Amino acid sequence: MVVLNKIYTRTGDGGTTALGNGDRVAKYADRVAAYGTTDELNSFVGVARLSAKGDIDAALSRIQNDLFDLGADLCRPDMEKDADSEYPPLRIATAQVDRLEAEIDAMNVDLEPLRSFILPGGSALAAQLHVCRTVSRRAERLTVELAGVESVNGAAIKYLNRLSDWFFVAARTANNGGKDDVLWVPGANR
Repeated sequence: MVVLNKIYTRTGDGGTTALGNGDRVAKYADRVAAYGTTDELNSFVGVARLSAKGDIDAALSRIQNDLFDLGADLCRPDMEKDADSEYPPLRIATAQVDRLEAEIDAMNVDLEPLRSFILPGGSALAAQLHVCRTVSRRAERLTVELAGVESVNGAAIKYLNRLSDWFFVAARTANNGGKDDVLWVPGANR
């Protein structure tokens, strides 16, 4: 259980922060950027939930919890030492990726195939889900960049990749099953 009885510690006043293993790094470190962006994404998901109902709201609730799991995963370097750890750190699991894929497939069944790119918009929820999609893509890019220099759980990268797809399909679902999607018209304003 987490107990936070003091919110400020002053330990970051010099521009560093602690990782999950206790190491201190610069607040602009690649790992901090990756898990910080997942935290930002979680906040946008919270905003989207203000417009969501039913199954999409329940799925967004699960995603918010997953994003905390992902942040815990990304804040803990040295994956190769996990096996020796007295308390193995939390890692994103393949089952979480599989669940996203199943939810995407279930939503996609009722959507007409796209014949054009779509613009973010339509309903308020769809627009918010598109913001989530783009922040998810940024988190993925930062995580992949991190993986180029440090060890990263491969399932975390897969999760972020599927998550942006999930947000895209959910946005179409929120747009009256895709009927209210805003279609891109190439060169329309020339």
